Amino acid sequence: MIPGTSLFVKALKEEGVTTLFGYPGGYAIDIFDELYKQDDIEVILPRHEQALIHAADGYARSTGKTGVCLVTSGPGATNLVTGIATANYDSVPLVCFTGQVPTHLIGNDAFQEVDIIGITRSICKYGVTVRNREDLGRIIKEAFYIARTGKPGPVVVDLPKDVMLALGSTAYPKEVNIRSYKPNLKVHSGQLKKALDMLKSAKEPIFLAGGGVTIARANKEFTELAELTKVPVITTIMGRGAIPTNHPLFIGNIGMHGSYAANQAVSECDLLFSIGTRFNDRITGMLVEFAPKAKIIHIDIDSAAISKNVVVDVPIVADAKQAVEQMLKDAASCNTEVWLSRIQNWKQEHPLSMAANKGITPQKIIEKINTLFPKAIVVTDVGQHQMWTTQYLKMDEGKQLLTSGGLGTMGYGFPAAMGASIGNPNTPVICISGDGGFQMNIQEMATAVGQELPLILCVFNNSVLGMVRQWQTLFYDKRYASTCLRSRKSCSKTCKKPGENCPPYSPDFLKLAESYGAYGIRIEREEDIEASFLYALENKKAPTILEFMIDSEEIVLPMVQGGKPLSNMILEC
Repeated sequence: MIPGTSLFVKALKEEGVTTLFGYPGGYAIDIFDELYKQDDIEVILPRHEQALIHAADGYARSTGKTGVCLVTSGPGATNLVTGIATANYDSVPLVCFTGQVPTHLIGNDAFQEVDIIGITRSICKYGVTVRNREDLGRIIKEAFYIARTGKPGPVVVDLPKDVMLALGSTAYPKEVNIRSYKPNLKVHSGQLKKALDMLKSAKEPIFLAGGGVTIARANKEFTELAELTKVPVITTIMGRGAIPTNHPLFIGNIGMHGSYAANQAVSECDLLFSIGTRFNDRITGMLVEFAPKAKIIHIDIDSAAISKNVVVDVPIVADAKQAVEQMLKDAASCNTEVWLSRIQNWKQEHPLSMAANKGITPQKIIEKINTLFPKAIVVTDVGQHQMWTTQYLKMDEGKQLLTSGGLGTMGYGFPAAMGASIGNPNTPVICISGDGGFQMNIQEMATAVGQELPLILCVFNNSVLGMVRQWQTLFYDKRYASTCLRSRKSCSKTCKKPGENCPPYSPDFLKLAESYGAYGIRIEREEDIEASFLYALENKKAPTILEFMIDSEEIVLPMVQGGKPLSNMILEC
């Protein structure tokens, strides 16, 4: 007989967990005490639970393992909510353990009691409160199985204090058998043959690769399929890297900030063969005008995602890698020479580029990353910098891109980069953030310094909330409501951009880095970009903030206004 805390640790070891992101509290203290006795499970202590779950998320995305969180009840648990939703949208396998008041106090408004399972029911794959000690092992086993099988996602396991202290069996299950959960493990060969026949007869086909391709680690096989069939490829931002971005068959990203050629190709194609994407509104634009000439094939591991947003002609429920591997056996080359030539003309007519006469630009910074870092994990926060990164970052086998695509969570980038660095200690990890998003979890400088992480933290500082400001510029007659990060109470509302009376920095990121024991450098000239990265690479035991001063007038183009068709692109302003 052993207490629940001991079985908990045993379960983690059986599941291969070596890293846990945790923040202690009264109703989790006994579990942390048990973990304290272990040498083979490293407990990482971020400074805020929201950052903690983003770190676990970055660890999971970059390693392919399941991320594990442990927090206390009440506010500790509710601080996970944004991270749970982020992971849920992007299909990231997480198991989140939350402390809970003793079972006899549940429902009594006890100190630090919340119904975290009820709160997270709509944003996690599965959630359960363990009511009996004898169920503990089975529930933990099921939690890991559910999180990483089928469509991956976050699972919440709520652990009342008395259950964790109660004595019970030492047994931890070897297998799982859940009657109501049977993830699809086979590819329907008939549907796949039908899809390949349609592909072969199409005149202007397109592959659309989403995040499901990268989650399934099917990039290599998918590239082989594109080469075999000679079908051009567009990607969502979550699917970027499904095929190398320098590949001649790669067209670009689709959607609100997709390339002209990619959006035009979707609008003109006669067959759209999509794999692993949910057809989010950011990539479809006006639904009734989306791919108006095309038959649509949709492969997705989640049956609920098929025909949810876009009605498809051939639905196929399958894991992306299994489906692509099966197609490689039967696919044939398509006659796409004329179609490819037409797409190439669109790329030449409207290439992705920023004005070259403005000195330091986001494009120049990202292109320097392309040349200096052939192998790296690049993590973004959310905003204009995220879109520029997905436009200009070159992706091949040496690169990984982590970003909050579905929920668009500001504050995600920095802690997710921490998790990626902890999980990949021998790979350079670069976080690209705006000055707004970086401040949302800036307290994690303490964690990064404590963990001796050589993170390169690129802050694109334009002194404003750039993406919202861009919308205000284009669609709100330049009424910049609440988007200036240097504003003071005495400021005029008619102010259009930071002036001579504004504070030069808010905050001073270099002093901030120094205060935490990190490094920092401010870059204001194009010729200093490369030297700044080389400086950061010298700092092997602490993070370095590279603060790039960006013009607040920079905007992301092309752009499709929300609700407009993809063919209606804003190309200049």
